Amino acid sequence: MRHGVLILPDRRWSEAQAKWVRAEELGFAHAWVYDHLMWRWLRDKPWFGAVPTLAAAAAATSKIRLGTMVASPTFRHPVTFAKDLMALDDISDGRIICGFGAGNGAYDDMAMGADPFPPAERMARFAEFVELTDLLLSSTETSYRGAHFSAHEVSMHPGCVQRPRIPFALAAAGQRSMRLAAKYAGIWVTTGTVGKPEPRPYALSLPLLQAQSSALDQACADAGRDPSTLRRLVLAGGMISGVLESAGSFADASGMFEEIGFTDLVIHWPRSEFPYQGSEKILEEISPHLQN
Repeated sequence: MRHGVLILPDRRWSEAQAKWVRAEELGFAHAWVYDHLMWRWLRDKPWFGAVPTLAAAAAATSKIRLGTMVASPTFRHPVTFAKDLMALDDISDGRIICGFGAGNGAYDDMAMGADPFPPAERMARFAEFVELTDLLLSSTETSYRGAHFSAHEVSMHPGCVQRPRIPFALAAAGQRSMRLAAKYAGIWVTTGTVGKPEPRPYALSLPLLQAQSSALDQACADAGRDPSTLRRLVLAGGMISGVLESAGSFADASGMFEEIGFTDLVIHWPRSEFPYQGSEKILEEISPHLQN
């Protein structure tokens, strides 16, 4: 089991830098940042961009892998985003992971002055977003014309440090997104329940996570892919609760997730206030359980 931490981009870099450096020192294998223009409960609070945050984090660290959790076509275009990702991969010397998601039709849509996309259109845009980003990062020159995104003779020199491109982590819960994960991803991401339900204790989340994992197995089988080649990441702290109550609960949850086939567990860096309220001391307590 590999462990990661998600650090909200809600502090000036003069304060935030220490968290990213400490995440590496504690032994986390990867660290993530939400890629939004504005976010839920903190929409009127400080919030910084994911790409420059990851660039700064890459310069401040040397081993820990770094990623978006998750980028969406709500405000990203594959051409400009692929250029950013190539630069991040270079700055980090090959430590970037690109996390993708379809978006949830909330605050980012409003920030762009658009009405939320209908579910079918949102998924179609997501599919093109992933497909074109894959082409751009895997090729030296790309032309593409889709229903939602296009590219014309886009040069991608010198290309990614990681070959054939940086790894993708796809958040997926439904059949169409599962098929995308089976085709393009190195890591599948789940937060458990989707929408706006109440959080579930981690032990009670296991049946749902098992069902989702089985659906992913089927998507891999349909795509002719060995399911064991796809890592499985669960993001706790939102819809899955109780993982960081103590070092013991962290070890217990990590073991339970691993038993049902998950390879990665990501927690949120504890904050002094809602959301993800908790004490940072817990990170020191769980450090012996981390494997880098």
